[in-house]
Amino acid sequence: MNEELRHEIVQRHQAGASMRAIAKALGISRGAVSRVLAQVQAQRAGPAAPIPKPRRRGSSLDAYEPILKELLARYPNLTVERAWQELQTRGFQGQYTIVRQRMRRLRPRATPAPVTRFETGPGDQAQMDYGVYDVDFTREGRRRVYLFSYLLSYSRRQYLRFVEAMDLTTTLREHVHAFHHLGGAARVCLYDNFKVVVLRHDADGPLYNPKFLAFATHYGFKPWACAVRRPQTKGKVERRFFYVETNLLNGRTFDTLEHLNEVTAWWLANVADVRVLRDFQESPQVRHERERPQLLPLPTSDFDTALVVYRHVNVEGFVTQRLNFYSVPWSYIGQVLPVRVTATEIIIYSTALDEIARHPLLPGTATGMRQATKSHHPAADPAQRALLLQQRFRELGPVAVAFLDGLLTKQIQGKLQAQQLLALLAHYQRADGLAALERAVRFGAFSVAAVRRILAATAQPKPLGAELADLYRETLDPRLRDEAIGPRPTSAYQHLLSPEATDDATPSPKKPHDPPDQDDQRPQPA
Repeated sequence: MNEELRHEIVQRHQAGASMRAIAKALGISRGAVSRVLAQVQAQRAGPAAPIPKPRRRGSSLDAYEPILKELLARYPNLTVERAWQELQTRGFQGQYTIVRQRMRRLRPRATPAPVTRFETGPGDQAQMDYGVYDVDFTREGRRRVYLFSYLLSYSRRQYLRFVEAMDLTTTLREHVHAFHHLGGAARVCLYDNFKVVVLRHDADGPLYNPKFLAFATHYGFKPWACAVRRPQTKGKVERRFFYVETNLLNGRTFDTLEHLNEVTAWWLANVADVRVLRDFQESPQVRHERERPQLLPLPTSDFDTALVVYRHVNVEGFVTQRLNFYSVPWSYIGQVLPVRVTATEIIIYSTALDEIARHPLLPGTATGMRQATKSHHPAADPAQRALLLQQRFRELGPVAVAFLDGLLTKQIQGKLQAQQLLALLAHYQRADGLAALERAVRFGAFSVAAVRRILAATAQPKPLGAELADLYRETLDPRLRDEAIGPRPTSAYQHLLSPEATDDATPSPKKPHDPPDQDDQRPQPA
């Protein structure tokens, strides 16, 4: 309500108009007119005069309010439905809604337990958490990014970086950056119960992610999972997100994620680290100078946080990672190769773990892009391409060579189909693939489509584990190339439960001249 309307209400009231007439003439409620007049009267009377409260209209529930108070005193968790039923038995004719509103006002509200701030010594504790933000970048558009925050509890100095994901690889990598930024790690670090750190909770407490425990062991700190649904446990790092929102993100625009992180690094060094903390009258930077010698020293070599995955080489000689394509030498078509993904590059290895390709890692916002090395794909030299095909098919045996000769003779795009065939055979057992090629040669069906139909009718694709076993069998020690030992039936262990086995396991009684055991050397009673 603006001042002009308030002035008009006062003028009409001083002229002798009733509140009903004022409300009707101005198109507002009588309650609004009454409140304006009461406020003006209170302002004119001065601050000492109490402001009159608006009079509450009578309700059919007023006579039953003592009954509601008695019920709530006896049953604090009484539901509205049950209270309404009880009032109806005593003659109440009102509706459910009015009972709900009255119980909301009468029900005693629990006072939240006070939270006592707990201070720790230098280097004793750190707190880590993620914040989630939707940022409107001027070049990349609106994107969801995640803010990694690692804060030292004593000095309040922290490491911040915006990332594209909250997965294990990113979390471990940013921990390493935080340790180097702060000059060490705290002995204990508090975490929420996200799956990167805590797999689940059971009766014995939290079950930590084994990979994260290996990382914590490498740096010597202890992860500590906070109680479920209690963010106050790590309130220091939780509070800093509000400071980031109001001081870093507020009033600034960012071009890209890289630009955002550049501004964040500047803001940490020039604003957050040098501000004077109200509770300590010192800056986080000054307090960190005292805390740094107490942090756990960093190891000589950092924990390897790179992601290692296995990828199929497709028919064009590329492996995929995050919907982008990276080339490998053409001779590896159809194989399953180990791929190591770091923060800046992707490295591809052969089955003998020799590096065969290295590419810059494309950004997470890119999709469908290709990183190709010209020497990987000898398309410009048909003779070299044919030589590589013959070499690959010669490794499969005489039947494969015969099929390749027929394919190159009868098909216009025989070399392309040969590539497709290599990628197809990688998904089946070697014996099934050779049997399909032998059948195709016998009937003169020299095409990839014919081999695909034969395999679909006679064989099943093998799982990825079987493909890896076949590819890496030759790199194993000869003693380890046999078939893996499968699970034994329970009947193989029944002899351990027989009485004879129990008797055999019982130690024989000692002879009088035998020396007593170490555990038996106790003082004897007098």
